[in-house]
Amino acid sequence: TAITGLRASNMAMGVIGNNVANVNTWGFKTQRYTFADILGASIGNVRIGGGTRLSGVIPNLAQGSVTTTGNPLDMAIDGNGFFVVRDPIAKADYYTRVGQFIIDNEGNVATPEGYTLQGWKVDQSGNVGTTLENVNLANVTSPPQATSLVKLKLNLDQSAEIPSVAWSLDPANGPAEGSYNYSTNITVYDSFGAPHTVNIYFRKTADNTWDAHYVYKDSSDQYQEAGTQTITFNSDPAGSLSDDNDDTAIAFSDWNNMEVTFDYGNGTNEGGTGIDGTTQFAQDFSVNFISQDGYEAGSLTRDVTIDKKGYVYGVFSNGQTKPLYKIPLASFASPWNLEDLGNNIYGVADKSGQPVISNAGTGGRGTILSGCLEQSNVDLATEFTNLILSQRAFQ
Repeated sequence: TAITGLRASNMAMGVIGNNVANVNTWGFKTQRYTFADILGASIGNVRIGGGTRLSGVIPNLAQGSVTTTGNPLDMAIDGNGFFVVRDPIAKADYYTRVGQFIIDNEGNVATPEGYTLQGWKVDQSGNVGTTLENVNLANVTSPPQATSLVKLKLNLDQSAEIPSVAWSLDPANGPAEGSYNYSTNITVYDSFGAPHTVNIYFRKTADNTWDAHYVYKDSSDQYQEAGTQTITFNSDPAGSLSDDNDDTAIAFSDWNNMEVTFDYGNGTNEGGTGIDGTTQFAQDFSVNFISQDGYEAGSLTRDVTIDKKGYVYGVFSNGQTKPLYKIPLASFASPWNLEDLGNNIYGVADKSGQPVISNAGTGGRGTILSGCLEQSNVDLATEFTNLILSQRAFQ
């Protein structure tokens, strides 16, 4: 009977020692031991116990403190749940609380031990897939987008005179001198991501009426006019954009038949004030705002961001930020019964139940904190107190 106590106390001190040894192991969960008495022999009506045994080692799944690392690929789970990782050799899925990830030689986001992080891929339309796969950041590109909308906010001087020279365009030299009042330009992109310059010439044609001529150079370096748009203003309220403006798309046949709508703002009946876009005040011509929605092809930079829902966003060289993957979390009916496989990895056991994999922040799962790691939840004061108690029992 005494020997069983010695053995059990020795094992208990081994559990305590393991806890203390892992005080700085990311995501380590303190283990606590449980004893059970051993049924002994019966002598008459008296049953004598047979001693004690270490009946189990149960992990304490309380969350550890979260430390900021600054590395966006480091992730901590604020709440319950496990990351899903895959053994590339065994082709089996495992689970971990430690989100210390790096990029391996194949571009996979993986643990230092080589387990690859699993996620759902997000397509170009923003749709999230349903099949788990390796989160891979190699050869990720942002395809180009053709310009379809240009927004402008400018002021056309109301006191400007109507040009005395008729509008004309020389293919070699451009617009005739004196045939327009003001000009500006903007770079747009075709469906291949190639940049092109559109020159916009503003010509006053009557009180409160202007023409915008869209001029570009074709493949032969000759000036071509893609189209003309009329811009009208109200006399009351003075200088405000009229509701009668034509937003017809301008076609550029030399640029893969790209059509671009030039938006100068909304009139009062179109959801605007008439003066929150282009205006006609008696002030100098000025371009206050100009933008377009196209861009060239881009490659992934070293920057990625991960939000609390698990979306992995890539930052591309063309200035775009797009979701690439969504990282789910796994939950279990009895996570205390998961099989501890070492390397901060857990496997499914009979008593743990099967993993339920879903979005972070749903179904009792925690959210994801990027640039952070979860520390061990070992409390040294508690461990040394337990060590004293185990040592006394052993003695």
